[in-house]
Amino acid sequence: MLAGVAGVAALGALGTAGCSRVPAASGAGGGDLLDRLRAQGVVRLGIAGEIPFGYIDRNGELTGEAPELAKVVFKRLGVDRVQPVPTEFGSLVPGLNSQQFDVVAAGMYITPERCEQVVFSDPDYQMLDSFIVRRGNPLGLRDYRDVVAKKARFATGTGYAEIRYAVEAGYRESDILIVPDQVAGLNAVEAGRVDVFAGTALTTREVVRKSATAEATEPFAPLVDGEPHVDGGAFAFRRTETKLRDAFNAELHALKRSGELFRILRPFGFTEAEMTDLTAKELCGG
Repeated sequence: MLAGVAGVAALGALGTAGCSRVPAASGAGGGDLLDRLRAQGVVRLGIAGEIPFGYIDRNGELTGEAPELAKVVFKRLGVDRVQPVPTEFGSLVPGLNSQQFDVVAAGMYITPERCEQVVFSDPDYQMLDSFIVRRGNPLGLRDYRDVVAKKARFATGTGYAEIRYAVEAGYRESDILIVPDQVAGLNAVEAGRVDVFAGTALTTREVVRKSATAEATEPFAPLVDGEPHVDGGAFAFRRTETKLRDAFNAELHALKRSGELFRILRPFGFTEAEMTDLTAKELCGG
């Protein structure tokens, strides 16, 4: 994670409302997008329809940890309104760079590959992985090495970072069952089609709450190049817009210091364990 989930079709007419393009950003001196957003009074947020990170609720309202945080930060930056631009997760970075929206607000994981295409704010949360398994965890699956050793039938979501972690542990990518999201993953485990579904610790623990036959395992850090790895989710900006990124970071850090960041994220299932001092530079590999 964060890799995207389908579900964009359910967003209805809001998808078409966000299809118009914004003016191209100036690359001079870090960009002038923040000034233009202040003049317009609205910022367009790219979201991927994933609960709890950024989605449209049953009342047709934009919510999720990233949009709610964006509302607070951009208000402090002098931009009063946010407007959702729903798209598929895999289209977020291309959509950002083709001017379809101003910022990605989808809880996107910072990865070195993505850092070559966009600039990230510092992460507003960190996240470990977890599995959905049958109650009692009959195969004793606690990390990706267990999945490989037990020859477990393994599933994860479309575009999820967990694909990479399983492959790094030795699981054949062609043997992975790819499903749209964590709900489909829970259904696959409950129906016995797979032994395990991998996702973020937050999404797995939330989706199993009402399940009578499945549970979430204890969170764990996947191994990357043999070392435990903790992911961090953040906002993404075009590489020309470092002034906006820096201004966003300044407000984000103030919210962290005051404790308000946790108050914003807590209603979406985040705990103190998911608060972080990681930086984008660290997660970009620089």
